[in-house]
Amino acid sequence: MRRAPLRRLWLTLHRWIGLTLGPLLALTALLGAVLVVALPLDRAAHPELFVAHSNSSAAPAPLEPLRQRLLAEFGPDTNLTLRPPRQPGDTLWVLVRGPWDGTLYLDPATGAEQGRRGTHEGAYNLLFELHSSLLLEDTGKGILAIAALAYLFLLVTGVVLWWPARWPPSLRIVLDRGLLRGLFDLHRTGGAVLGLLIAVSVFTGAYMAWRPLGGFISTALGQTPVKAPVVPKGTSTGPRLPLDDLVARAQAVFPGQPIGYVQVPGRADRPLRVRFRLADDPHPNGIGSVWVHPVTGELLGVRRWQDMDTGNGAVAVIYPLHTGVLGGVVHQAVTALLGLALTGLGLSGVWLWWRRRAVAAAARSQALSRGTAP
Repeated sequence: MRRAPLRRLWLTLHRWIGLTLGPLLALTALLGAVLVVALPLDRAAHPELFVAHSNSSAAPAPLEPLRQRLLAEFGPDTNLTLRPPRQPGDTLWVLVRGPWDGTLYLDPATGAEQGRRGTHEGAYNLLFELHSSLLLEDTGKGILAIAALAYLFLLVTGVVLWWPARWPPSLRIVLDRGLLRGLFDLHRTGGAVLGLLIAVSVFTGAYMAWRPLGGFISTALGQTPVKAPVVPKGTSTGPRLPLDDLVARAQAVFPGQPIGYVQVPGRADRPLRVRFRLADDPHPNGIGSVWVHPVTGELLGVRRWQDMDTGNGAVAVIYPLHTGVLGGVVHQAVTALLGLALTGLGLSGVWLWWRRRAVAAAARSQALSRGTAP
């Protein structure tokens, strides 16, 4: 007797959460699916940015003259992040954060600039910014995190509504009784079958979008979030050591290991960080890091991804899990298909609600015209 009112409550919650946040989730999921394909397409469309002009076997150009040149152009307080070539023939990327925000693409052997692109320039960057922040920066990331967590509630309510009275459940989808019935079956069965897999993508996206979530998880587990080392006060005066020397000191900690990023702060009171792509690190860019004093060259800290607290160290797995690179091409294809599936669930839910309202309104109109309405 009490099952019907409770079911109506679950249905009401599912419907209105889906109607308010479903379109946003659908848009984000569609953009995520497109990004899986857009990245290789972007590289193919712009070889001048991604393919180095010089011979891939040539020795790399020194980094310190490059740093000096960039600071002369963008200002002494500009933050630089260098991404060395990952494959033979790749360009050297320099992410600039200062008076101008964007990425420079340089020939690694000569340091010559092959092109530049602002943070919001280009189709791929626009898609990425929409997917990750709705073009609203931190505000947009918070909105997406809330929407992503709301999906988990949608999943619970959807499973409750789908849960059959008898097992095994029927997963039949009827497509020969009209569009409304077929779409309802696809929405209901697709959500039940793919819901948990989609939840992985949604939750990992929320985790990356809203960085405080990692700290909350570590705190809940009784752990203190691990923070990056700082430059001791009173030691940041004087000329900086050449960038090549600082990188070499970091490289001595992990000899022979590829560098993912070199993060060069504009201010001397912040340490230089070199991220390494260690063999046991699942993150494609590497989380293992070495921090170096920019003036004295002293090693301020060394940390592998396993040494971090759970909330922040989990990024090493969550990032490649969300982007699909953890399992190679097959995983990326599955990630794109799950994004399309979530898009279909969000849009079909809105369409079913609208269509049923239209059918009900038409029925009431017919009843009024016949004089049979209550």
